Amino acid sequence: MAANPIVDQLARPMRDLRISVTDRCNFRCAYCMPKEFFGDDYAFMPKEKLLSWEEITRLAGLYATLGIRKIRLTGGEPLLRRGLPELIRMLSSIRGIEDIGCTTNGLLLGQQAQNLYDAGLRRINVSLDALDPDLFGRINGRGVTSDTILRNIDLASEIGLQVKINMVVQKDVNEQEILPMADYFKKRGITLCFIEFMDAGNTNGWSLKKVVTKKEIWERLGGADALVPVQPRYPGEVAKRFRYKDGQAEVGIISSVSEAFCSSCTRVRLSSDGKIYTCLFASKGFDLRALLRGGASDEELLAAIRKTWEQRGDRYSEERTEHTAKNFKKIGMSYIGG
Repeated sequence: MAANPIVDQLARPMRDLRISVTDRCNFRCAYCMPKEFFGDDYAFMPKEKLLSWEEITRLAGLYATLGIRKIRLTGGEPLLRRGLPELIRMLSSIRGIEDIGCTTNGLLLGQQAQNLYDAGLRRINVSLDALDPDLFGRINGRGVTSDTILRNIDLASEIGLQVKINMVVQKDVNEQEILPMADYFKKRGITLCFIEFMDAGNTNGWSLKKVVTKKEIWERLGGADALVPVQPRYPGEVAKRFRYKDGQAEVGIISSVSEAFCSSCTRVRLSSDGKIYTCLFASKGFDLRALLRGGASDEELLAAIRKTWEQRGDRYSEERTEHTAKNFKKIGMSYIGG
């Protein structure tokens, strides 16, 4: 247990720290980094603004003393940041951290899976929104086919990484891929997690009409005739998990839109330039990098971290409307990390 556990205004503890290591990505998925806004001339963060591995590890260690138990490395695309295995080694040495994962689009996974595993990484989430090669190429905005990602998933699994697949489902875009994706990964014993299309950021053209809800996904998969609910593995688990009746494979559904789970959210996010955000849909963050590079002591950093969480009252998904989704200014997902 944390030596100094803290809770926010809604009595929610901190348990999960999401760390973005870069704002860059080699895909241009329309629901995250649409090409119209992130063109070839887009100015990403210069290297000197990014937190170093030592700075990230120092902050993660402080968060661990306040209750953080799980760390997820995100981006942008985290595998674009050089030396990621070294960060994993450093984070693995922090007392109290029980789990380190990484989310990736999988394009560079074939080249890096062995080094990531050797550094201590054991879990990886791969974003894949369609099996159909042409459709997937259109979704990622780079023409990369699903075959490439599937080969890298196989390689990562063979190395020993526990792989989970994330699929963002959008109406009239890829909802027809729900069953082919489910069948493909069920046969391989790999968990597939369906994610309702969310209004993260302000550039993805979100509309409630484009959301395929948890109920709709569950029914497409066969509902109660095919699936059995699985108990959460830990408090604050965001995906509702189900096991197939005819096997041990599982699927999950994240229902941030249709069945908000703000009341149990235990996540805090650290951007690649050192700002802390207490919600995926936040409009502003607290600048820890300024304190770090200004010579702040651990005690001063802890005081700032504690205050930021204790003042937290975020519950955007429970309050979301079409109006707020369009007019509430939110930090982009590629910046804050998914």
